[in-house]
Amino acid sequence: MAPETTVRVKVRIRELTRRTKRPRTRLRELRALGLPDWQAWQKAMSRKGPWRMAGHPLNGALGIAYWRAQGLISLTTRYRQLRSAW
Repeated sequence: MAPETTVRVKVRIRELTRRTKRPRTRLRELRALGLPDWQAWQKAMSRKGPWRMAGHPLNGALGIAYWRAQGLISLTTRYRQLRSAW
């Protein structure tokens, strides 16, 4: 797994699965992120662990565009900027 992907997965774990313990709270948060009701229900009521939930199921809700809007800088882009400055 690439370092940038690992960082995104770990931040997703922290953002949703560890912060919201109860399924009802998770459902409310997923709906607020713009997921359709059936998808939010399916993901909120899942009993999978945080690492597994953060991988594929939450990509729709917390994708790359979401993190860019939140101000998370791409490690690959930043590395290329630094290398080209030398």
